[in-house]
Amino acid sequence: MVEAQVAPAQTLRQLGQQLRVDSIRCTTAAGSGHPTSSMSAADLMAVLIGKYLRYDFEDPRNPNNDRLVFSKGHASPLLYSIYKAAGAITDEELLTLRQFGSRLEGHPVPVVLPWVDVATGSLGQGLPCAVGMAINGKYLDKLPYRVWVLHGDSETAEGSVWESFELAWHYQLDNLIVVLDMNRLGQRGETMLGWHSEVYAARARAFGWNAIEIDGHNLDQIDAAYAQAVEHTGEPTLIIARTEKGHGVSLVANKNGWHGKALSKEQAEEAIKELGGLSNIVVKVAKPADQEPAQWPGSGKLECPTYDAPAATREAYGDALKALGAARGDVVVLDGEVSNSTFAERFAHAFPERFFEMYIAEQQMVGSAVGIASRGKIVFASTFAAFLTRAYDFIRMAAISRANIRLCGSHAGVSIGADGPSQMALEDLAMMRAVFGSTVLYPSDAVSAAALVEEMAGLTGISYVRTTREKTPVIYKSGEKFPVGGSKVLRESSKDACTVIAAGITLHETLKAYEQLKSAGVNIRVIDLYSVKPIDKATLARAARETGTLVVVEDHWFEGGMGDAVLDALTDSGTALPKVVKLAVRSMPGSGTPDELLDAAGISARHIVEAVKRLK
Repeated sequence: MVEAQVAPAQTLRQLGQQLRVDSIRCTTAAGSGHPTSSMSAADLMAVLIGKYLRYDFEDPRNPNNDRLVFSKGHASPLLYSIYKAAGAITDEELLTLRQFGSRLEGHPVPVVLPWVDVATGSLGQGLPCAVGMAINGKYLDKLPYRVWVLHGDSETAEGSVWESFELAWHYQLDNLIVVLDMNRLGQRGETMLGWHSEVYAARARAFGWNAIEIDGHNLDQIDAAYAQAVEHTGEPTLIIARTEKGHGVSLVANKNGWHGKALSKEQAEEAIKELGGLSNIVVKVAKPADQEPAQWPGSGKLECPTYDAPAATREAYGDALKALGAARGDVVVLDGEVSNSTFAERFAHAFPERFFEMYIAEQQMVGSAVGIASRGKIVFASTFAAFLTRAYDFIRMAAISRANIRLCGSHAGVSIGADGPSQMALEDLAMMRAVFGSTVLYPSDAVSAAALVEEMAGLTGISYVRTTREKTPVIYKSGEKFPVGGSKVLRESSKDACTVIAAGITLHETLKAYEQLKSAGVNIRVIDLYSVKPIDKATLARAARETGTLVVVEDHWFEGGMGDAVLDALTDSGTALPKVVKLAVRSMPGSGTPDELLDAAGISARHIVEAVKRLK
C-alpha cells in the first residue's frame, strides 16, 4: 500500500492509471456503466485528490471541506474509484456498483453516500448547484473552501450551464473551479465543439471567467492549472482540459460507440494489463482548514405578522420571510428578479446579506437553492408560479438530492387578470404534487399564508406554497394555527346538501356562493383545503360520508390539481367513493379582469351555485 499526502509525480501517474483500472473493473462487474467517460478524467482527478483537494473523508459534514461535484454524474465509476483511493470505501464495495441495495448507484446521490452533496446525472445541473455552494462559502459561511466541479463537454449545450456562468461572474465566485473534461465524444458521436478548446475559452472569458487551456493527460500542465486557479482572485476559473475518451486502452481510446458500455471480462483483462495492472494506492487527502463558519444573528423569537384588512397572500409571503429572517440567522432567500411582485423584497431590504438575486434564471435559482441548502441553510426561492415550470427538472432532481428547499409560486391561476395565459400558472399544483416527498400548500388569506410559510421553515424535502396576486379578505384570526396536512371546515350543518372544497381565490368565491345558497334555503359544507399534499384524508372522508357529494373548485387546469388530490385521498382512505364534481379551468383563458376570467372559466360563485343546484 502506498500512502501520499502531496503525492509525487510518479505516484500521481500510477494513481491516474489505478482510477482507470478501477473504473473498468467496477463497470465490468456491473455489466453496465460509463468506463470510458471516467477514464478521460482520471489524470485530472488524480492530481486533484493527490495535491489540491482539502477534504476530511472521516468528517464529510465538516463545513471547511472543499466540495467536489461531478456534474457529469455518469462518470460515477471514477468518483467511486476516488473514494476507494481515499480510503473511504473498500475494493469489495467498489465492485458492488449498480447492484440492488448498493450505495454505489449508477449516478451519485447524497445521504446514502455522505461525501456526495447533490444528485447529478441530469446534465447541466451540477454547476448550478455548485454556484450555490460557492455563494454559501464566500458570502454566508465566509470560509475558504473551494468548490471543484468536474464538468462534461456535452453538457455545455444546456442553457442552465450558461446561467451559471453569468451568476458565478456576477457574484465573483473565485472559490469556484470548473474542470471541463473535453473528451470530444458524446453519447452518439462528436460533441458540438469537439476539441476546439479555444472556443470554450473565448466563451468563458466573454462571461468574465478566468480560462485556462491544457492537455488533460499532462500532469505538469494539470498541476500548473490548478495552482493558477487556486491563486486567482475576483473571477471563477474554467480549466479546459483536452482529454481522450477511454484514454490508455487502445480498444476504446477516442473510439465512438463506447459511451455507456462496459468492457467484457476478457476485454477488461486486456485493458487492465495495458494500463499496468492492478494497484492499491491510498492517498492521504489533505485535511481542510479549521475555521468556524460566520454566524448571522437571529432573535430566536418569531413575531408573526397580523392583518386587519384585505391583503394578497403574496404580500404575506414577504412578511413571513422577514419575520423568519429576524428570528433565524440561517434563513436565506433567492428570487428570480420579481421580488417586488413576490414580495421577497421585504426580506431583501431587511437582510440584504442573506438575499441573492438570481435574475431571470429559474434553473439557476433552484440549483443555487439546492447548493446552499446542502450547506445547512433554510432556503426559500420565489418567482411567478408559471416560471417554475422552466426549472421542473431541477425540482425533480432536488428531490433525488433529498434537498430541503422551499419554493413560492406567485400569480397563480386565471385570477391574475389581464396579463393573459402566458403568466397564469394553471399546472403548478399537478407539477408539484408529482414530486417525490413534496409538500404543497395553498393559502386563502394573509393570515394562513404567513402561518404556512412559517411552517415551511421546519419542513424537509421540497415544499411549495402557491400565492395569489389579488388582495383577498382576511378569514382567520391572527395567531391561528395551520398544521401541514390539515384543512379548515369553515361552514357546516347537519343539513348540508354537499361539500364544496376550495383554496386560494376560489375559497372566497365559495363563501360568496354559500351565502347565496343559504338565502335560497340550501346548506353546503365549505372546506378550505390549504394543504393539498399531504391532504386531510379524515376530514374529506367524513364530509363524503355525511354529505354524499363533493364539489372541488380550483383555479387550475382540470387535470392533476386539487380535484385529483381529493379523489386520490378518498381512494387511499378506503372510503366508498362519493360523487365528485370538479369545477376547474377547461379552456384557454385570455385577458380580462379577475372577475371576468373566473366567471369565464366556470369557477366563480355563480357557477358554484349552479353546480350545487344541479345536484339536487
